[in-house]
Formats: sequence, structure tokens, C-alpha cells
Amino acid sequence: MSNTQKAMNGGKWITVSTVIATLFQFIQVAVLARVLAPSDFGIVSVSNLILAFFQVFANLGFANSIIYKQESDRNVLSTLYYLNLLVGFVIFIVIHLCSPSIIAFYHEPKLAQVLNLSSYYFVIVYFGQIYMFLLEKELRFKSVAIIDITGSVLGTAVTVTLAYSGYHELSLIIGSLVSQTTRSLLQIAFGLQFFIPKLYFNIRTIKEHLRFGLYNMGDGFLGYVQSNTDNIFLGGMLGVKMLGYYTVAYQLCVFPIMKLNPIILQVAYPILARMKENTSELRKSYLKILDFISYCNLPLLAGLFITADTVVPLIYGPGWEKSIELIRIFVFVGIFICLSHPLYTVAFTKGKPGLLFYLNLGTLIVKIPLVYLFGTYWGVMGIAVAFLLTTFLNMIVNFGMVNYLIGDFFSEFLKNIAKPVTFCLIMVAIISVYKMLVGFSGPVNAFAEIAIGGAIYAVLTLAYKLSFDQIKAYRQGLL
Repeated sequence: MSNTQKAMNGGKWITVSTVIATLFQFIQVAVLARVLAPSDFGIVSVSNLILAFFQVFANLGFANSIIYKQESDRNVLSTLYYLNLLVGFVIFIVIHLCSPSIIAFYHEPKLAQVLNLSSYYFVIVYFGQIYMFLLEKELRFKSVAIIDITGSVLGTAVTVTLAYSGYHELSLIIGSLVSQTTRSLLQIAFGLQFFIPKLYFNIRTIKEHLRFGLYNMGDGFLGYVQSNTDNIFLGGMLGVKMLGYYTVAYQLCVFPIMKLNPIILQVAYPILARMKENTSELRKSYLKILDFISYCNLPLLAGLFITADTVVPLIYGPGWEKSIELIRIFVFVGIFICLSHPLYTVAFTKGKPGLLFYLNLGTLIVKIPLVYLFGTYWGVMGIAVAFLLTTFLNMIVNFGMVNYLIGDFFSEFLKNIAKPVTFCLIMVAIISVYKMLVGFSGPVNAFAEIAIGGAIYAVLTLAYKLSFDQIKAYRQGLL
């Protein structure tokens, strides 16, 4: 099977798994929003912030270095494996030691039990993580898909069951741990054919991996801070209830983007890493990725923008109206993020992870004062606007870095994106007319708005972007 065929087959499996995982996450949030209070979501968001922070230091960029170097040396992999287990255990201890300070910052006693339980994630995850890296290196995306689907289904089932049994915010934490335990066990089961750890540990054998991961870890730390500054400040300044509204809006707009976009990037990176010296081909691939992402993401975000006041009460029930105005800001955040994503694949393919470090450093320098200033004067909406502005600036610099790595691409990009933007504007205009003439409340109007928007975008795409023959050829390539 050629690399192209492997990529398309991998794309099919990763698409299936990611769509299912995202769907179950969406269902989980929709169900829990009717059972849990906004403050419960806020408490779990704080816990997730802490986990994400320590995760930056835990994998040291080994995923990218193993794929980039096509690593197969058993001594090297064994050292990486034991180092990850050691770091995970240290993080587990550190979280327990830091819990009192975190609780004091957020003024929320319920965080004690949530943080202590969440810390077990680091005891669990690193038993199987290196096997996931190896499965991706070997392009075994069917196995990756099975692992993700199984973990998502079991995690969601446990979370919803416990929420209805009165476990409140702990239901989300326990469900997450069940999901990760399932994933780790399956990662080991599928990955043992590629690597069985031996009793060997020599830090000198992984110097190149550590060097490669240094910038990646620094970038991850800055990326964490600049991506979560709004959540950190919001929880501390306005309390966990406001953070709950903010989190639900974020999960509806940005979370699917963060999950679905990496489908193509996850499949593309191992392939692109094998042709890293061919800049012309990389530029073509980057533009194709950007074009595909634009056509997939823009109609979903535009549709959410115009239907937010219809779908939020319908999905989440009463009490979540505060999230509607946040959603309309996060829609544009999602657009800027999805257009920025492909840089990460290009940067690692060209062996330039340091660029990501400097990009996040610059974004962080701008974002922290904006979030603090806007949040002080305009509350949760001000923080959302600060997030929007910094995401836009990040995208502009992002494009400049891509131009440096692969050459001029912007004129071709503008030509490609003009069509989906135009299609979205037409779709939004027609749905707006429908809402003015017919109304926007209730399930019937929600279904009608979604159907009208989907039909308009599909017809315009078939008329001006893709022919039926092209769709048929693409479908045959996936099967």
C-alpha cells in the first residue's frame, strides 16, 4: 500500500473515531447541563487546567520526536518509557502537594477532592502512551480509532450514570479516569507487537529526543499559558459559575475544532515527515490541508453563529442563556484557530519546533494584559473579546511563519478561501430571513434552520467547488 493510500485509509479511521468521540462529548455535555449546575462545570474546568499544565512537562515532545526520527531502537524506547512513568509519578505527588494553594486561589473547597482524584490520570496515562506514538508512526490508524472509540463510549457511559446518581462534579472526573484506563490498556494490547520494554535505562541514549523536545516542551508551556490565561483569570476573578458558562460556550464552538482538525494533521504528519526536504510538495500539501479545513469548519461555525439562540435552550435547557453571547464570540475564535492549525504540522516536518515556541511567547505577552484589562472592566464578555483579539493576532503571525518555511502561499490561500466564506455569508443571510419571518424557538425551527443552512452550503459547494465525479473518486479512494 502506498503512502497516499495509507494516508487516506488512516484519514478514514481517524475521522470515524474523532467524530464519534466528539459526538459522545457533545452528548455528555448536553445531558449533564440538565443535571449539573454551571459551578460544577467550572470546578471541573479548574481541574482540567491543572492537568493540562502538568501534561506539558510530562511527555517532553516524545510523540513528535519518535515520529520525526522514525525511532525503533529498543534501548532508546525503553528509556523513554521508564522516564515517562517516572515523570508521571512525580507529577502525581506534586499535584497533591500543590492542592491547598490552588484551592486558596479559587476559593472553592470542593476542588480538594476533585484535584486529588484527577491526579491519578498521570499514574494511568503513561503506561500506554508510547505505544500510541508507535502506532501512529507505523500508520496503524485503525487501531488508534478502535482505542479512542472504546474509551469515549465507556467514559461517557460512566460519567452520565454517575451524574444521575448524584456524584455531581466527581462524575466527570471518574468518567475521564475510566476512559483513560481503557485507552491505556488497549494501547498496550495493540502496541506490544512493536515494542516490549526491557530492563534498560540510560539517559545518554535519548539526548537527541530530549534536545528535540526542549523547544517543544517550552512551546507547550507557553501554549498552555496563552491558551488558558482567560480561564485562569476568569475563575480567579469572577468565580467558578462564570467559568462554567464560559466552558460550555467554548466546548460547543472551539472544542470540536480542536478535536476534528487534528484528524487530517495527525494522518498527514507521518507522511509529510518522509518528504521533509521537498518544500514545493509541502507547500502544495499545506494549501490542500488549509482548503479542506476551511470547507469543513467554516459552515459549521457560521451555522452555529446564526442558530445559537435556537440551539442553546434546546440542547442545554434553561439557565444557560448567558452562553449564547459568548458562543457568538467563540465562533470567530474557532475560525482563527482552525486556519492556524496546519502550521504545527509544517513546523515539525521542517524540524523547526522553535518557531512555535516564539509564536506562543509573543501571543502570551499580548494576551495576559488584555485578558486582565478587559476582564476587569467588562467581565466575562471582556475576557472572551481579549481571547478573540489575541487569537486573530496569533493567526497573522502564524501565516508569516508558514511563508518563511514553505514560501509564498497567501495569494493562493485567499483565492481558495473566498468560496467557502461567500457560501457561509449566503447561508447566514437566508437563515436570518427565515428567523425574521417564521421564528427561531423550538425544535421545529431548529431543525429547519439546520436543514436550510446545510442544503444551501451543499448546493453551492456542488455547483462551484466539487463535481459529483470528484466526490465519487474521493469516496472510492477511501473505500
